[in-house]
Amino acid sequence: MLTLASKLKKEDGGKTGRASGASDSTYRVSIRDRLLTKEVAELEANLPSTCKASFPDEDKLHHFQLAVSPDEGYYQSGRFQFEIDVPEAYNMVPPKVRCLTRIWHPNITENGEICLSLLREHSIDGTGWAPTRTLKDVVWGLNSLFTDLLNFDDPLNIDAAEHHLRDKVRHVVQVIWEPADCNNYEPQ
Repeated sequence: MLTLASKLKKEDGGKTGRASGASDSTYRVSIRDRLLTKEVAELEANLPSTCKASFPDEDKLHHFQLAVSPDEGYYQSGRFQFEIDVPEAYNMVPPKVRCLTRIWHPNITENGEICLSLLREHSIDGTGWAPTRTLKDVVWGLNSLFTDLLNFDDPLNIDAAEHHLRDKVRHVVQVIWEPADCNNYEPQ
């Protein structure tokens, strides 16, 4: 993050002194990258205690990983890894998020697809993505998928939801067994 912030500062100072024939593309930084510089700083200051963000490349704030370790509920003691990619059209479109950890969850498929309304570009209920949302909203939403946003009534993973409704005891056993696969996962 510091590398990009210093590049932006240099760019702002260097614009006034550039030659008139210099290409604009040499000095442009995308709107996304400008937004992310601010949003990542805000995110780091307001990260839930159950979450840890890691940036494999500090020059690429648009690609990072998030580890969520719930401290309550069915998924307590698990560690769930997410990959977050912020597209160039951000903040007009939501980030792309995928769960990298194998999990038995009604709102996350076995392929890592996630059902979280704020990640939808268009949603029927009006709670989808809006340009006023930030990475902080995404991280807090992912964190809440393991507690208050856990939704068995509108599942993406129908098998997990039906399993819970049919036999809650076995569902809890399945949930407890699954995190054993993911607790050793370390971000790259």
